[in-house]
Formats: sequence, structure tokens, C-alpha cells
Amino acid sequence: MTFTQALLEALESLNGNKMRSGLTVLGIVIGVAAVIAMLAVGNGAQASITGSISSIGTNLLFVFGGAPNQEGPPGSGGGRSNGNNERPLTMGDANALLDTYAAPSVEMVAPAIQGNNLLTFSSEKTTTSISGVTPEYYTVRNLELAEGEFINQEHILGRMSVVILGPETAIALFGHADGIVGEVIRIEGQPFRIIGVLVARGGGAFGSEDNAAYIPFTTAQARLIKRSTRDEVDVIFVQATTAESVPQAVEEISNILRQRHRTPVGADDFTVFTQQDFLSIFESITGVLTIFLGGIAGISLLVGGIGIMNIMLVSVTERTKEIGLRKALGARKRDILLQFLTESSLLSLIGGIIGVFFGWLIAVIVEQVATATGNNFIPIVGTDAILLSTGFSAIIGLFFGIYPASRAASLEPVEALRYE
Repeated sequence: MTFTQALLEALESLNGNKMRSGLTVLGIVIGVAAVIAMLAVGNGAQASITGSISSIGTNLLFVFGGAPNQEGPPGSGGGRSNGNNERPLTMGDANALLDTYAAPSVEMVAPAIQGNNLLTFSSEKTTTSISGVTPEYYTVRNLELAEGEFINQEHILGRMSVVILGPETAIALFGHADGIVGEVIRIEGQPFRIIGVLVARGGGAFGSEDNAAYIPFTTAQARLIKRSTRDEVDVIFVQATTAESVPQAVEEISNILRQRHRTPVGADDFTVFTQQDFLSIFESITGVLTIFLGGIAGISLLVGGIGIMNIMLVSVTERTKEIGLRKALGARKRDILLQFLTESSLLSLIGGIIGVFFGWLIAVIVEQVATATGNNFIPIVGTDAILLSTGFSAIIGLFFGIYPASRAASLEPVEALRYE
């Protein structure tokens, strides 16, 4: 028997039991659709996170206080000195990094202090991240203004009560993010005039940058965010001259801070992160998540494969006399084996193809829901996921069809013909 003959007979057999074949295929459809959808969500999440991190510049570095292995999320205060003879980062450290001779790879430096504070306007209130920043912060963090202006040197020297809001914070207080420049809100009961609103950016390495507020560094020091010493900072953002010079900038920053803090190599009381460090961390996390989701969905494929084996065993039992007649007329064992393996593989392959379509449809629905809720999230249906799931479904059909096919091929013609 040729493969073409086996394929035609398989199609004829499956067509003769449409309902049973359809229900059997359904298990594979669900499994493949689940794998496609889960991998699409995982890949989309990874692309969204890495895209958000990359959007703030590939030549950005983050300098935190605290040893490299110290616990605590960067920028949340967990990296500040814990009193174990570790010197906190200071404005002096930030200014030292601007030395063009000691750090020629450093383009710009923006120190910041950070905290969480209560913002109120009329009867509305929200708690958000407050950052005391300098004018350089705008360029270093690659921010964009939807309206108004950013903090300038005059605001810093005058310790002015001005604030720039992220769009989420503005919406929480006013219900909208436009036309609010000039309004006065209160931060911990103190009045601040809004001078600008940022363009929405979504999540970043430190959470959502849209749910944030920025005030002059000197104002934050004097009135809102207290530290153990007057010139202490929580984080120093550094912009390297180019993306290629980032490794050299890391080395220059480390050498300057070691000299200032009088710490030997290997005993640093600070940590320097690059964008690549954050990308590697998040890619590792999302990669594990994607594998986990794909593994869970893969269980559905196994269940579908078991369903194929059950149906094929029933088919062997029902067609025992037919098998006996074929063998009596000269059909070889491998012909019977090929016939039933072709049927099981065909069931699985058809289910795989339909499952790819439904998996893609689920991904589209998820994208539409995300867009409707204001989230910039796009599931990515990759060619590798399609090939993996359809190929795996065909292999499952082949694997779970082996036992029923072997059982059919091993039937004795005389016994099969006598079977009732």
C-alpha cells in the first residue's frame, strides 16, 4: 500500500464517522490554540517590557547606593546605605562624575531623590511616586512633555513649589490629563503649582512612569523627602556619550566612586546598572514565564493525544472483521500499520491547523481587549510557535496512534474474521 492510498482510505474512514472524528479533533484544536495563545501572550509581554526599557535610551546607566548583592528594588530606597559603614551617594558624587578627564565617556548626570507622597486636589487624592530632580533629568530619561515646561535652573535655585505630573496621576486627580497647567495641588498638604504634564510612556524599569510626579531637587530636599545628610541622593542617572561607550562609562564611574568612598575593588558600596542589565533580568523572567505558560498549554495537547488513542482503539475494535478480511486478501502487517497511523496523524494534523487559527484569533482578541483598556500590549504569534505546536500535534497523533495501529496489525486473520 502506498502512502497516497493510505491517505485516501484514512480520509474515507474519518468521513464515515464525522461526529466522532470532530470530537477527537476538538481536543487537539484546544491544545494547539492554548499553546499558540499562551506563547503569544508571553512573547508579547517580553516585547512590551523590553521595549519600554529600551525606549529610555540604550546609553543610560543607573547608580544606586549599596553593595551589588544588597536586596531591595532599585530606586525604591533599598539600595541606600543601611548603616553598615556604607557611604550613601551624594551630590558630590554626582558632580564628580562630570569630570571630563576622569570620566570622558559620561555625557550628562542627573541625581534624584525619591519617595511616595499623598497628592490632593479638591476632594480627589492619590498616593504616587515623587522624585526630586534637576533639569538634566528630562534629557537623561528621554522624557516628553504633552504640555507646559520642565523644571529649570530658576526653579532649583528658588526652591519653588512647582510640579510636573505623569498622565495617570493627572487623571487620578482631575479626570483628564490636558488643560491642567497652572492648577494648584497639594503634596502632603503643601501647595504646588502644576507647570507641565508628561506624555504617556507606560511601564518602565521602576514601575509605571505615568503614575509619578516630579518636583525641583532642592524643594524635595528641604520640604518633602528627608535624608540622613543634606546632600544625600537615592540614585544617579548617567547618560553615556554613546551606546558603545557604556562599558567604559561603567568602569570610569566605578573608579571615581571607589576613590571618593575609599573602597577597594570587590568591596563596592554602590551598584552600577546598565540598560542591558535590566533587559537581561526581564528577558530571563519573561522567558521562564513563557516556557511555564507553554508547558501548561502543552498538557492540553497530551490530553488530546490520549483522546486520539482512545478513539483509534475503538476504531480497531469496530473494524476487526475488516482488518481480518484485508489480511486474508494479502494485506501485509505494515500496510495495516500505515493505514491506522495515517488516520491518527491526519486527525492530529487537522486539529493542529484549526488550532493555529483559533490561537491566532485568541491573540487578536487579547490585543483588542488590551487596547480597549488603554494598555499598550500586543501578543506576538511567532512562526516558531506555529511550527512547534503543529509539529508537536502531528507527533502526538503519530505517537498515540502507534499502539492502536500495532494492535490492529497484529490481529490474526482467522480470529479477526470470526470476531463478532
